[in-house]
Amino acid sequence: MAIDDKESPKPAAEEQHEEPEAKVWYAIRVTYNREMKVKDDLDARGIECFIPMKYALVVRRGRRVKRLVPTIHNLIFFHIEPSAMKAYKASTRLPIRYIMNPATKRPVVVPDGQMRSFIAVAGTCDEQLEYVKVDSRKFKRGDRVRIVGGPFEGAEGVLRRVRGSQRVVVSIEGVVAVMTTDIHPSLIVKV
Repeated sequence: MAIDDKESPKPAAEEQHEEPEAKVWYAIRVTYNREMKVKDDLDARGIECFIPMKYALVVRRGRRVKRLVPTIHNLIFFHIEPSAMKAYKASTRLPIRYIMNPATKRPVVVPDGQMRSFIAVAGTCDEQLEYVKVDSRKFKRGDRVRIVGGPFEGAEGVLRRVRGSQRVVVSIEGVVAVMTTDIHPSLIVKV
């Protein structure tokens, strides 16, 4: 009795196994100050995101109240697979667009380590943090350091002297940078 080739199972070697796509951090522009609406949408879909936040006094019904608000309007970071990002962009009606790297003409993808350091500092909502526009010429000087204690422990950045105090600048190249408050020399090690 002959075995029909159409019915025979394929050997395991012929089966294609695709490795799952790795998640990356995208820097995204959100227009019209809708970053919190985008965050709510991402949370509902189970997509990890980060918005640098700070406490600010706002007027509500004639009273001044302290609220948590985005530090940098129109900026949000997505942690998502590239194919899922394309699908999200195609399915949402919210106004989002990639921040592009001018040299490569591709979306800015933030390395995981750099993003962890940025979140370690910017995620504290500390009122004394300073956000600065990225100017690559400013960050060429100084030693690359890691903070080994205190609320910013584990963050890596460039040591700078600002107004007589030592600060660590953690930057996401081409997007944003954040400066810590004064850091005691005992809490810093050279990388």
